[in-house]
Amino acid sequence: MTTTSATPATTFVRVLDHTVTPQAVFDDPQQLPADREALSALNRRVGDADLAAPPVVLPDFHHKSKMELPSSVAVATSSTVRPDLTGSSVNCGMALIAVDSEVPDDRAVDRFMRAVRERYPYPTRGAKELTTKEVVRAAAEGAEFAVDRWDAPAEDLERIEEGGRLDLGRYGGIDRLTAELPGLAWQLARFRFGTVGPSNHFVELQRVEEVLDPERAAALGVREGQLTIQYHGGGGVLTGEIGRLFFRRKDYPRQIKAVNLALKPWFHLRSARSFAELRQRLALYFTDGCAPVELASTEGQRLMLANAAAMNYGFAFRVSTYASLRRLAAETFGGATGRLVVDSPHNSIYEEPVDGTSAVVHRHNSCRAYPAEMMPEGTTFARTGQAVLLPGTHRTSSYLAVSGPTSSRSLHSACHGAGTVVSDHVRRGLSDLDPQGRSTRRYRYTDQAPTDAAHFDDNGVNAALDVLVRNGLVSPVARMRPLAVLH
Repeated sequence: MTTTSATPATTFVRVLDHTVTPQAVFDDPQQLPADREALSALNRRVGDADLAAPPVVLPDFHHKSKMELPSSVAVATSSTVRPDLTGSSVNCGMALIAVDSEVPDDRAVDRFMRAVRERYPYPTRGAKELTTKEVVRAAAEGAEFAVDRWDAPAEDLERIEEGGRLDLGRYGGIDRLTAELPGLAWQLARFRFGTVGPSNHFVELQRVEEVLDPERAAALGVREGQLTIQYHGGGGVLTGEIGRLFFRRKDYPRQIKAVNLALKPWFHLRSARSFAELRQRLALYFTDGCAPVELASTEGQRLMLANAAAMNYGFAFRVSTYASLRRLAAETFGGATGRLVVDSPHNSIYEEPVDGTSAVVHRHNSCRAYPAEMMPEGTTFARTGQAVLLPGTHRTSSYLAVSGPTSSRSLHSACHGAGTVVSDHVRRGLSDLDPQGRSTRRYRYTDQAPTDAAHFDDNGVNAALDVLVRNGLVSPVARMRPLAVLH
């Protein structure tokens, strides 16, 4: 991977649609220009917001039709919470696991992928993975509960954002949520705890092909030639339920809509303490659109409580999944149980410092990248900076990076992948097939046998990384090349 020392590509753009909202756009006008229609869509969505800083646009910027907001953005508001500025299910995220074994042959890979499919089948078997009390513990304790429940290493917690646990007490506590959220929601959250696919989520076996920062790589536990597992997973049932209890979202699967016909009135209307509060909730949550909610208000605190509980459940969900993946890898490939390098959500709402004051930072398909000085003392990330992943696709390399020297320019955010950039480079003729003729062994839930997917060159993922590096948002640590993928 090569980077240049050209003038930083960030600009402050005024979208010409009769508004004057500036946007901090990190792109490359020649190789990777930000999509103008998506910029306009972002501007329309945030034009009336109480912005604490210009909205951040990162590489891999694009707009999915089922989402209110374009992907690969970060938006900070001064005093309101706006769930439409992130995904409808918070705490979808990425994890990287370093495996202590040699790179396996095809037969061993077949056994591993078969074991993963047996552990996480699709369609799911309908088994209850948790008790109701365990669901509540997951929502209250997050990754700490999962480390205890699935015997995962306690040192994993420092590699998970926020230590994998958000404090519910500041927003009213778990008792308030259990008193208001219907029992049906807790019962449904017992199912499908830990999943893989089929979807855009995946389990990918990789080989570390190049170490770009030996000191940080060693601190993070990554070395050249090593086998790694990259996992992209959601936050589970409870995050999907909670994410759609507030407001009417475009991304509204039929099964969740049916469940919420019962959950929403119970949650919002039954617990209203006055006629005025009842009217407010009817206006907020039972009409089209996503109105902003004042952070300091009763509804704002209630919304942040539900968001934090969903985040905690999502952290526990992923810990349970990669605890299984590490065990299956050790059983199949031999060697010691692997180590978590990083777990990083890319749909989140946090209260964070912005320009010396507190703000609400909403990230949609972008991950947080805090510098070392903002990480807890004594942790690995306090030495290296927060680790982030920049996946390409199963046909290109992916990168492990850490927060860069000027990550504050992007609200300490980096894009969570470069899949759209890779596809666009291929479409425009800027990328071609891998000159070395390599391929990824591709496993599906529907295929009887794996197929080989020919690799592209790394021009697309390198273009996205180059923008991040030139602007000081991240510093690359290692490059991984895919060997096999299940999705």
